[in-house]
Amino acid sequence: MLFLELFFSFLKVGFCSFGGLSMVPVISQEMLSHGWMTLEEVADILAIAEMTPGPNGLNCATFAGMRSAGIPGALVATLGVMTPSLTLCMAAAAFMTKFRSNRYLGNALYGIRPVCLGMLLMVLVDMSSENFISGALPQIQLLWKPILIAALVLVLLVRFKWSIPKTILVAAVLGVLFC
Repeated sequence: MLFLELFFSFLKVGFCSFGGLSMVPVISQEMLSHGWMTLEEVADILAIAEMTPGPNGLNCATFAGMRSAGIPGALVATLGVMTPSLTLCMAAAAFMTKFRSNRYLGNALYGIRPVCLGMLLMVLVDMSSENFISGALPQIQLLWKPILIAALVLVLLVRFKWSIPKTILVAAVLGVLFC
């Protein structure tokens, strides 16, 4: 019974929120209404989920399921929160497979590519201005230490084919030491 309640509670979280912080009130309400956690424990779970890599909702589901019913609970809660996304992705994949030779879908996807590239470039510009530039026009200053760390990480990734976790660790250590 507990496993079904966990599954359906996190299924609700998956359907009723859109990732990130929008999941927090739903997760909190579910944990408190079932008596699986206190408000303090929910806050601890959210803090841990925020610190660990991966989506907050998925991390919260895993930690809350683990806290409520051990490893089987973690698996059930994680499956519950992932079910809506997995269902939508499988439906989209089936749709794309069925209509992949459709001229209109091909044209739509062709038009979407530059939009996606533009969105990625905008994120790059926003993040670069936040991390590598200080001040506003006309008194902009370049922050050379973060720029050098980013350049080193780029060389490690591209030239030496280092893994992402290794380069994150190097950047973190250099950031603590020099910035």
